[in-house]
Amino acid sequence: QVQLVESGGGLVQAGGSLRLSCAASGRTFSRYVMGWFRQAPGREREFVAGINWSGDTTRYADSVKGRFTISRDNIKNTVWLQMSGLRPEETAVYYCAVDAGNTEQVVTTAGLYDYWGQGTQVTVSS
Repeated sequence: QVQLVESGGGLVQAGGSLRLSCAASGRTFSRYVMGWFRQAPGREREFVAGINWSGDTTRYADSVKGRFTISRDNIKNTVWLQMSGLRPEETAVYYCAVDAGNTEQVVTTAGLYDYWGQGTQVTVSS
């Protein structure tokens, strides 16, 4: 019922910036918590950032605090991840996800999210 389409990934030099976008279709997710996750080769999928429905609560992995910003526009049904100061170890496939069971609480466990995008590759060169 909910389809998520990501864009904005690509190749960037260390220290550079990228903005990832995720557009939703089907059922609205305007009341849902949204999150971004990433998975590098040989690594577990990890939480990067999340935002509640109203947008007044955000949560970030410790490693990205101060460098990444998550935002959403519920009218446009779009969520963004602005990434700055990118590091080579952050090379990964980045996924957006919807937690349909939460409006306010941002959780960090991937298994608690209900809908996932196809992922977009981010490669940070050293």
